[in-house]
Amino acid sequence: MKDSSPKPKFHVGLRSGYHSPQVQVAIRLNTNESPFPPPISWQSDLAKEISNGQFNRYPDRQVRALRQELGSLHGLGPEMVWCGNGSNEIIQSILLAYANSGSNVMVFEPTYALHSHIAKIIGANVCTFWRDDNFQVTPEALKKGINETSPDVIFFCSPNNPTGNLELEESIDLALEMAPGVVVVDEAYVQFASSSCLEKLKRSSRLILVRTFSKTWAMAGVRLGYALAQSDVISSLASVTLPYNLNTISQIAGRLALNYQNEMQDRVADLVQERSRLAAALASLDVKVWPTEANFILFRPNKVEASHLWQLLVEQSVLIRDASTWPGLDNCLRVTVGNHDEVTRFLEALSKALG
Repeated sequence: MKDSSPKPKFHVGLRSGYHSPQVQVAIRLNTNESPFPPPISWQSDLAKEISNGQFNRYPDRQVRALRQELGSLHGLGPEMVWCGNGSNEIIQSILLAYANSGSNVMVFEPTYALHSHIAKIIGANVCTFWRDDNFQVTPEALKKGINETSPDVIFFCSPNNPTGNLELEESIDLALEMAPGVVVVDEAYVQFASSSCLEKLKRSSRLILVRTFSKTWAMAGVRLGYALAQSDVISSLASVTLPYNLNTISQIAGRLALNYQNEMQDRVADLVQERSRLAAALASLDVKVWPTEANFILFRPNKVEASHLWQLLVEQSVLIRDASTWPGLDNCLRVTVGNHDEVTRFLEALSKALG
């Protein structure tokens, strides 16, 4: 038999244009990371605990200390918290627990690509519906989707990535009322926003909230995310998670970060202020700008091809996200809110590129 490379059972690559190019630039505003590092004292605390760690032993499989602290932060018991390697592992665990080959998973484009990507990997049917012109999931579209597909999983994203808007509360409430399966609200950027679905969690058995340490906690390099849900849902997520999924260092890092809530809130306040400055400046240029409650802004140049404008910015050592090939985002770009100097450099480069 001829020796040849094995073929995957289906195409598992992310959609075209999703991966952000890795290029060397001075200003990186493309992946919605925090421009600020964690506090120096947090780094010292982490180094001290690591120096006393028993790394010849497996980590705590139940992540008890971190789950206890996260539960306290949100006014919940630890039985309503589950942790993973970034929010993407949490999304994967949700789909492994509540969907399978042939299940229907509902998404509303444009939205976070990993919801549909991971669903496709497990063999689920991704049922795609569309947001309105303001990127909202309307109750009418939601009713239509639920009636047509009877989904096992519905994904919302609030604030929505890459558009920045909060989901309509009435649509989430309707989903919780009508949906036969679980309703997932990805709240990766919620600390930048004016509202959350946390209170709904206390009265809903089918709601799952997804959070991350990558954005407001300034810990993208740690890869730490978590789910908030009723205890029976958390047990289901735990049952499909590989043993010892979260390493000892990540567990320590997350637990210690929660001692610095005031510093986190100060970083968020600084970024919200810069977001306002950036939005106002963009509104004065020849681009269309959408309102946002996240740490990024979606915009569309009126007279220039987005891909060309993206390249002109790279030539000035500024990197943002080219979203122009993503579903429903023709000729759009997305820029992360950086610190004051980064935002200033971006605006100078953009003004020059637009002529």
